[in-house]
Amino acid sequence: MTFVENAYLIPLLPISGFIFEMFLGKYSWRRGGIFANLLIAGSLIISLGTLYEVYFAGVPFYEHSWEWFFPGIVLGIIVDPLSIVMVSMVSFVGLLIHIFALGYMAEDPDKHVYFAETSLFTGAMLGLVLSNNFLQLFIFWEMVGLCSYLLIGFWWHKPEAAAAAKKAWMFCSIGDFLFLLGIVITYNFMFTAPGVTEPLTFSQIFTHLESGVIPAGALTLICILILAGVAGKSAQFPLHGWIPDAMEGPTTVSALIHAATMVTAGIYLVARTFPIFFAAPNALWIVALLGGFTALLAATMGLVVNDLKRVLAYSTISQLGYMLCMLGVGAAVGAVAVGYSMFHLISHAFFKALLFLCSASILHGLWNLRDIKEMGGLFSHMRIAGITMLVGSLALAGFPLTSGFFSKDKIIESAYEYGVTHNSVIAYLPWFFLVFGVLLTATYTFRAYFLVFTGEPRSHLAKHPHEPGLFSFINIPLVILAIFALIFGVLAQSSFYDFLAKTFTTDTPYMEALNFEHLAEISGIHMAHENAHVPAYIVWLPTVLALAGIGIAALLYYNTRVDVGKFITARNPLYRLLWNKYYLDYIYKDIIAEKIYITLMTFWDAFDLYVIDGVVNGISWVTVKVGGVIRKIQTGVIQTYATSVIIGVVALVIVLKIWGVA
Repeated sequence: MTFVENAYLIPLLPISGFIFEMFLGKYSWRRGGIFANLLIAGSLIISLGTLYEVYFAGVPFYEHSWEWFFPGIVLGIIVDPLSIVMVSMVSFVGLLIHIFALGYMAEDPDKHVYFAETSLFTGAMLGLVLSNNFLQLFIFWEMVGLCSYLLIGFWWHKPEAAAAAKKAWMFCSIGDFLFLLGIVITYNFMFTAPGVTEPLTFSQIFTHLESGVIPAGALTLICILILAGVAGKSAQFPLHGWIPDAMEGPTTVSALIHAATMVTAGIYLVARTFPIFFAAPNALWIVALLGGFTALLAATMGLVVNDLKRVLAYSTISQLGYMLCMLGVGAAVGAVAVGYSMFHLISHAFFKALLFLCSASILHGLWNLRDIKEMGGLFSHMRIAGITMLVGSLALAGFPLTSGFFSKDKIIESAYEYGVTHNSVIAYLPWFFLVFGVLLTATYTFRAYFLVFTGEPRSHLAKHPHEPGLFSFINIPLVILAIFALIFGVLAQSSFYDFLAKTFTTDTPYMEALNFEHLAEISGIHMAHENAHVPAYIVWLPTVLALAGIGIAALLYYNTRVDVGKFITARNPLYRLLWNKYYLDYIYKDIIAEKIYITLMTFWDAFDLYVIDGVVNGISWVTVKVGGVIRKIQTGVIQTYATSVIIGVVALVIVLKIWGVA
């Protein structure tokens, strides 16, 4: 038996950790966490073993299905480059976050419940990644959403946490409903297609794309519905509003959601279904525009936020936009776009987990102080957090030779190539969004870093922070993640892209290699047969803008040398617009929910009460009244009945006589 054939254990081990932690965790070492850590470590070992077998030993890709409930509806796993890379990242980064949480959550009385939920969360994400069909993926998709609800609201006694959990659930539910509708439409077309035995299995859907089983228009509709689910889970406009509020949960939960699990699920879904998007007319253009716009929109809001965790939350929304946009502009380059996007996803997982865990260390040392304007001067007291957060910030900004530099710049070059290939002004929009976002990303990232670590302490808590020991559970993961944030791009870039592209371009026992040129003919996509020429100034522009953003932040915020409060006030309309998040929360809550929705529900309630219930109740009232009148005729006296019969007979004879019948 190989690791590949035992890949089904990768999600099952953490899911079993949920059971152990829930019922035995509080009786174990450190009163919780040991089962979750050990079983996720087991998943990591199997994941890395699978990676070795497929990448180095040449073991073929693997897919296996088990029939479930109804013929054609199956449970199954798929082991290919895309799923292998994802499970390796999720289990590795998830394990480091769980190790960190042993120290961070040490004093929490419900520690075992926390680890039970995070273990289930990790297992659900791993199950989602390995799913070989839409239905199974959707089940794990909902499990991921449930776990995020439980973990965001883990400190349920805080009204803000409870409200944030409900908000996340509602935003994601909108997208999930539309995603499920897309699955239903897919099943409707695939179920009746000749030769299809598993209508919702990805490999069979891909195999039948060229045959036109699903019409081009229906493909576009399905992609838009899938994209709605992606917008909910991966926080893309207009369903991104839950992410900042989700920071009310434990910071280790934020790290898990933003780096390894929930928000990456949507990007993975588009990558997994990339051939469907490629064959659907205009679908990838919508993906590119949505991702690019979201990247810029979130970056602008990150400029004015003072909550350290929320700064990182907006950066996550923005970076997810980069990944999604890369898949969209992949219309120009084909399957290699999946490699470019996933490379940034993995790179982002390292430095975003690092940044969130650094913020957790800072909050732990400052008794949960989150306002960066009340910090300052922490570098001299928290050197490990300061150094590792600097590494993460440089990677996020795209500083040369960091992992973010290699992954983000490749996306921006591809966006420019997309514009050249399609040769229109509007085709350059994604590139413009992403390039401008680089400047803003570097600025808001180092604004936060300089306000936290440089200058003089601006509060009593900032004057007396405490840092964990060098070899504590809190600091060891920071150092490991910082190393990967630095070297991952240098080590992995050359081989990563081609390996991921093989997901769809390799003949396997379950699927023939896809011909993306033929799929492009279906969708009307213009592919670049040779890489479009990207001028040197375009290649280096993101680096120049990243350095410029760091310089702007240093000029304004290093050692708090400029009092920006003199220029940024509530009277400034642009600042007010960004501070109020473009009034989107106001539109959703005060206008859509409270004015439109509640008004419609009030009218509906009145219609239901007075019209629908009125008709039903009116019929019953008439029936009762008529019955009451008729009941009086039934006296029970035989003489009365005989008299009535005689009168009736006489009346009948008279009528017949009048009509001349008798």
